[in-house]
Amino acid sequence: MRTIIKWLGRILIALLLAAVVIGLWKREEIMRLMAVNSLFYEDRIISNFSNMNAAFLTVPVARGDTPVAPLAKGPQLTLPADVVAWNADRIMTSMVVLKDGAVVHESYEQGTGLDDRRISWSIAKSYLSALMGIVLNDGAIGSLDDRVTDYVPSLKGGAYDGVTIRQVMTMTSGVLFDEDYLDYDSDIQRMGRVLALGGKMDDFAASLSDRFAEPGTDWQYTSIDTHVLGMVIRAATGRSITDLMSERIIVPLGLEQEPYYLTDGTGVAFVLGGLNITTRDYARFAQMIAQGGQWQGQQIVPSDWILASTTPQAPTLAGELKYGFQWWMPEDARPREYFGFGIYGQFLYIDETAGVVIITTAADRKFREPGRTVEHIAMLRRIVDAL
Repeated sequence: MRTIIKWLGRILIALLLAAVVIGLWKREEIMRLMAVNSLFYEDRIISNFSNMNAAFLTVPVARGDTPVAPLAKGPQLTLPADVVAWNADRIMTSMVVLKDGAVVHESYEQGTGLDDRRISWSIAKSYLSALMGIVLNDGAIGSLDDRVTDYVPSLKGGAYDGVTIRQVMTMTSGVLFDEDYLDYDSDIQRMGRVLALGGKMDDFAASLSDRFAEPGTDWQYTSIDTHVLGMVIRAATGRSITDLMSERIIVPLGLEQEPYYLTDGTGVAFVLGGLNITTRDYARFAQMIAQGGQWQGQQIVPSDWILASTTPQAPTLAGELKYGFQWWMPEDARPREYFGFGIYGQFLYIDETAGVVIITTAADRKFREPGRTVEHIAMLRRIVDAL
């Protein structure tokens, strides 16, 4: 009996030692997974959204040595009372408003500040759209109607086989991808764990095999489509998204701070939602887009691409938001009114006709409630109308 107890004790000690060794070996991955699992906790979400580099692998997007592009200061706007109340209720963390390129309102709430590099979430998709327009104009990609497998053979045999670049641009790929952020077993949640544990996003995209519709026949918001766009750009140019984004967009903009991307375990940028930039620097990008791709005398993004990408392109249903090439338009859009936006209340809103750009960052845990986005647009329009 004593012998059995002795051996059981030794086995227990061995198991404990093995657990310690594995814990030390996988410490970073375990810490990242724990951070991801608590990313949206009410008591942590605000801080987390300003410090995503504490939870994920990252890579800097070099700003270069370009002088900081000035943002003029215009007559200061007093926000309408209902907008102030809305901001408080939606846990708004920052807002920058430009009128004709000049800052007329800038505020930071909930303990955030102007130096915080806030997570873009799906605003990053609109950045990638701009980069696609540049690469297409360069001739590295022949046509939007080329198949994605013409550039990325690893996608053959999966859900993306036969899908065109245009179809992933407009999210009409037909690829089945469950985007329920509250379901632990959803595709978007599984993708987040791939990212946190240092897996390969390219392999994850290639592993998808099911479709809910034939390509080009139906629209459904499918975030992984944007990753596939990134795969196409990387294959067509032979360069990383990080380097291209730095060289063609970030450096010319003259940002105040160096952005960074979240990455997978191979250093591939999380292009569908992993860009982290200050609110003022988001405003510089938005103002460049509002000016038809021009910034400080340089044509950064082709003007015809901006017009096409911010015009409805997808077969969205009547009464729903409209979708272009990774940009959104309200269902009742005013002339040249469009926006990029991400979960939890991140908005990059442009009303070209009024000459207004509005950036908001937030930690709105009720962002999924019906009508929330439409209400947000209504508040942004209240600001436009007050100018």
